Amino acid sequence: MRNKITVVGAGNVGANCAVWAAKKELGDIVLVDLVQGVPQGKSLDLLQTGPVEDFDISLTGANDYGPTAGSDVVIITAGLARKPGMSRDDLVLKNYAVIKEVTEKVVAESPDSIIIAVTNPLDAMAHVALMVSKFPKNRVIGMAGVLDSARFRAFIAQELDVSVNNVTAVVLGGHGDTMVPLVRLSSVEGIPLTELIPEARLAEIVKRTRNGGAEIVGLMGTSAYYAPAASAVEMAESILRDRKKVLPCSAYLEGEYGIDGLFVGVPCKLGSNGIEKIYEITLTDSETADLHKSAASVKELVDIIRNKMGE
Repeated sequence: MRNKITVVGAGNVGANCAVWAAKKELGDIVLVDLVQGVPQGKSLDLLQTGPVEDFDISLTGANDYGPTAGSDVVIITAGLARKPGMSRDDLVLKNYAVIKEVTEKVVAESPDSIIIAVTNPLDAMAHVALMVSKFPKNRVIGMAGVLDSARFRAFIAQELDVSVNNVTAVVLGGHGDTMVPLVRLSSVEGIPLTELIPEARLAEIVKRTRNGGAEIVGLMGTSAYYAPAASAVEMAESILRDRKKVLPCSAYLEGEYGIDGLFVGVPCKLGSNGIEKIYEITLTDSETADLHKSAASVKELVDIIRNKMGE
């Protein structure tokens, strides 16, 4: 039996998740959205792409969750997109109700699934999905670090005019402007960044990485979607194919890095059980302080949600 992937939300991010997952033939795909005809039309359009791009899977569009039953992985992209001048934090209460309802319906149809949360503010929405689903923490994962690291890698490769495949970059923390790109542990084919890029210029690249999402919103008036979708599907691929890739993900921490009860971006091994291991990197005092500052920003949003949920 083939794997089954549900993508909730047929907007730009969700539709592109379906595209990337189809091209990789990760399994049969169900695209769900409230808007009548949109998930059905996009699924049909993508189905007709199969003969051209040489993928052979089933694609279904739906306005309810019945067709999603028995999904192995559910990628949640539904929610209000960020607009110019709006921070991820502004979205917290607007998207809380959406994620709560979606998660309830996902769990009812696919109680053994693994959830990948993409909706912003990412870390807070992953927290909602965990609390509502009551899944074990290894089966609710936030997509953040893969995207943030990809942006950091892209900017480094662009700066040095080298292949992005030679660039290794590590980004920890919440998915926002307090994220922690670890320059000390990032390199180009083993060559430390500090030997390749002047300190002042590195600081500019770190700042651009932290504001990577806002830069795109400012340019086109809405959130990014190609890279976020590709990042979520890379996570899904590692889970569905038990690749056991070590990827930076938003994971629920219970004491790791001195953080408890929050989703924060850290290196994780992703396999068929979801998060199979969280890696604790030895950080400097400065890096630890930055990570805890980032976690504090996540906590501010989670406290709002906890009050809303009556925890």
